Amino acid sequence: MHPSTLLLNQPLALSAGRTAIMARLFRDGASAESFFGDKVRDDPPYEIHQGIAVIPISGVLLPGRGWSWSGVTYYSTIRASLADALDNPDVSKIALLINSPGGTVSECADTADVIHAARGIKPIWAILDDTAYSAAYALASSADFITVPRVGGVGSIGCVGMHVDITQALEKAGILVTTFQYGAQKTDGAPTTPLTDASRKRMQAVIDEMGELFVAQVARNRDLDPGTIRDTQAGTFLGGRGIDLGLADQIATPEQAIAAFMKL
Repeated sequence: MHPSTLLLNQPLALSAGRTAIMARLFRDGASAESFFGDKVRDDPPYEIHQGIAVIPISGVLLPGRGWSWSGVTYYSTIRASLADALDNPDVSKIALLINSPGGTVSECADTADVIHAARGIKPIWAILDDTAYSAAYALASSADFITVPRVGGVGSIGCVGMHVDITQALEKAGILVTTFQYGAQKTDGAPTTPLTDASRKRMQAVIDEMGELFVAQVARNRDLDPGTIRDTQAGTFLGGRGIDLGLADQIATPEQAIAAFMKL
């Protein structure tokens, strides 16, 4: 399955900037490479440096399995890499090297739970190469410890969904779409159908439910009050402010963080 199809018609845990870019590219019919980068060969799941398994988590996070693309990481790859590192006798510690704007809600919570469940088996640090926003922050928060560069970022703890109404464009083009459906909610969110108040409320309710799940998960992972997380209003925060809010633990470059992790 092509990565772009996994981002359409479903809630996203993605930073606002990347969401806007994605919407513009897909609207203009841009190629997948312009959004995700060039297709690359599959690499080993992680590298080992002095007993530390370094698992890369970069670009947009997607569910399922598929071709490896630069600019994309599959949740299944993260889970498989973590499982392998936990079983590998040559690995004593695990570093999640993160630089990601987030990705799909699908598989995010489950992957975060897998990371959280691995606490206590081997030390796990989330080492931010730059940013961990939204779904990527959900994964980072599941680690034992989070480092972030001084001008790196954390947060965007929320969800977003988009509906594009193309009915006026179709009308101008002289195209009439007739829909036959079974079930009153079957066409909720369809681009050829204007949103009704009822469908808008239902779609918002789904986003709210997923957002509350996200809040509860981060609150558990970081031992914070859910209200504190909710009050961030899905904002993004530079390193120092993120630490003040309890969303990260230490300011460090990736090199400094790895060096500190080695000394534990």
